[in-house]
Amino acid sequence: MDMDLRKKENLHVVFWLVKDFAWLADLQWLGVIMALPTFLLSCWLTWRCRNNRADFFHNIAITCWIMGNITWMCGEFFFDDTKRAWAVPFFILGFVFIGYFYVSAWLGKKRSVETNP
Repeated sequence: MDMDLRKKENLHVVFWLVKDFAWLADLQWLGVIMALPTFLLSCWLTWRCRNNRADFFHNIAITCWIMGNITWMCGEFFFDDTKRAWAVPFFILGFVFIGYFYVSAWLGKKRSVETNP
């Protein structure tokens, strides 16, 4: 694995943990500040992994999850937790991407076995 990529993945985890800690600790300023680099680095990782189908779909799902997470966090911080439903589509989209990946991989394997008995 590319060491630059590995370092960015590790940094992404740190950003995500700091953002979620800020959310837990009700540190609005830190949560909002950390949301941007967490999201942007997730997008960069997804783009960087676009040539590896498995990594690409997993990173898209993670990016969707982070967007749902950020939406939920901002709803709690600034809208008295009345916008939680706005986060749901992001989580569902993450499940759709990861589900598509696994179903298509399973179907591809099944087709391969059927054509090469």
